[in-house]
Amino acid sequence: MGEKEEKNDDGIVKHTLKDSVFTSLFKEKKYLMQLYQALHPEDRDVTEDDLQDVTVSNVLVNDIYNDIGFRVGSTLLILIESQSTWTPNIIFRALMYLVQTYREYFNETRQNIYNSKKLRMPKPEVYVIYTGDRKTRPEEISFAGEFFGGEQVCLDLKVKMIYDGKEGDIINQYVVFTKVCNEQVKAYGRTRKAIRETIRICKDKNVLKEYLESREQEVLDMLMELYDQEEVMRSYLESERYEAAQEAAKKAENTTKIQMAREMIHGNEPLEKIIRYSGLSREAVLEIQKEELQMAT
Repeated sequence: MGEKEEKNDDGIVKHTLKDSVFTSLFKEKKYLMQLYQALHPEDRDVTEDDLQDVTVSNVLVNDIYNDIGFRVGSTLLILIESQSTWTPNIIFRALMYLVQTYREYFNETRQNIYNSKKLRMPKPEVYVIYTGDRKTRPEEISFAGEFFGGEQVCLDLKVKMIYDGKEGDIINQYVVFTKVCNEQVKAYGRTRKAIRETIRICKDKNVLKEYLESREQEVLDMLMELYDQEEVMRSYLESERYEAAQEAAKKAENTTKIQMAREMIHGNEPLEKIIRYSGLSREAVLEIQKEELQMAT
């Protein structure tokens, strides 16, 4: 991870603000174990000691991220969470995450990718937990399918989609938590009251109750940090759009002035009159006159 973890006096990991609730929750072995059991209910022999966290820092931006990775025996599991509007670009994010995880695995196991000896690597499983609204719900999406119309290409990645989980399992609880949070944000805005109401409601419904009781302040801090960053991004995008609109307006205005100057030049109007009516500088009008003369000869 990009930030160091600290532990409190009880030896419990104190999560940094680079975490989201998603990564914070599944950093804890007991919840990670529940996650694995939800994905592989047939594997009853795995214990918490068999789970190895291989979560890496965000490979796209240095920001709050919602990606986790862990190994169980010879299997590598990558999970990406997406709450925003649906986009197939999530597959590319998963692909980059997978490549980065393998790079770290090869370094850890001292394998050289330039040697002739075939590399050993855990079998990948890639999941997206999608908590946003979407009418169509495929069970699986693929890189080739989304970007190349299903043609056979030299690179493909298949991603298993998870939407709600099974009633009461850890995935279902997390999805319910996000939906309650969205409802409270609609009611109270991106405020502490919305987060506190989310926590209260979820505890009353026995949704992530133990986690929320032990991490209430951290959840509050994490979500407020997320809201703050989203507000900064929103303001940035609005300023970018405003500047672009201003630039477009200036170009349109300048185009109108140039067109007026050209028409007045064609009408043999005096230079000073052209400057006064078009609003262009003397140098600009003289340059246009030069261009018009060259075009006429």
